[in-house]
Amino acid sequence: MQTRRLLLGALTAAALSSPFAAAQAADVTLRVHHFLPPVANTQTKVLEPWKKEVEQASGGRIAIEIFPAMQLGGKPPQLIDQARDGVVDIVWTLPSYTPGRFPTTAVFELPFMVSTAEATTQAVQEFYEKNLRDEYADIHPLMFHVHARGVIHTKKPVAKIEDLEGLKIRAPSRSIGKALETMGATPVFMPVPALPEALSKGVVDGAVIPWEITIPLKISELVDNHLEIPGPRGLYTSVFVLAMNKAKYEGMPADLRKILDDHTGMHMAKWVGKVWDEIEAPGLAKAKQSGTVRGLSADQVERMRNVTASVRGDWIAEMNKMGKDGAGLLKEASALIDKYSQ
Repeated sequence: MQTRRLLLGALTAAALSSPFAAAQAADVTLRVHHFLPPVANTQTKVLEPWKKEVEQASGGRIAIEIFPAMQLGGKPPQLIDQARDGVVDIVWTLPSYTPGRFPTTAVFELPFMVSTAEATTQAVQEFYEKNLRDEYADIHPLMFHVHARGVIHTKKPVAKIEDLEGLKIRAPSRSIGKALETMGATPVFMPVPALPEALSKGVVDGAVIPWEITIPLKISELVDNHLEIPGPRGLYTSVFVLAMNKAKYEGMPADLRKILDDHTGMHMAKWVGKVWDEIEAPGLAKAKQSGTVRGLSADQVERMRNVTASVRGDWIAEMNKMGKDGAGLLKEASALIDKYSQ
């Protein structure tokens, strides 16, 4: 009898400690959907630590389940609507995957805006609080961030603007697409998971992406040339959002909403931005082993700034047509980056 009790006790303890039981016991279970593989830094360095932090802070009353690689269906550009429509509870995605829908956010994706990921991420988060709430009125943004400054990765060597002439380059957003066009390249828009196949089949000749994503996508095995753009501001970055279904958020108990608030927003932006700067090193090291990493010369950087300046002008004009102060918003975004770069 005693042996039976011990066995039953052990089985009960095991059941209660299982992830399924934890989810069942939680007051709120949140399903997070994203488009990268489970080994990507987004999941291992950001979403999983955040999940642990929130679950612990809530005493297990909030359970978070992460579904990578579009496991819940759909394609990356559909993620933002999955959060809006309640297909899933939370998504991690890029606003730029739905072109034209979040035009004010794109100020941070303009050429030569980004400094470090840490500084620029905090700038985006503060900018959202002041200027972007109307743009995201149909969802509940939990946190914004950017990746570290983008690098130009190509099959053929690129050391000056003219070397980009005629190349088909994968672009993540309209802003960087326009910038590539001003330099003679042809932008090809696609979600980043499609890039390896596009490179291997010759659909594109290169891409602009940060170092960190080159490892899970095996970019260093597909191209041999990598061009960094040095200086206080890099060529570009992309804005990401961790966005939640509005009804799901508002339906949570007030004390659990507060826990979620305390572990998102600027609190989360600060450490996520720092993580994004720190995870660049392995991709750079791998590229140096298998290919050639160049830095654009100072005079070419200045030329690139001048050539791509029209992209900023186009964005200002677009904002003005919407009744917004484009020049003022650009100035404010840049000042916030300076503020957090100090």
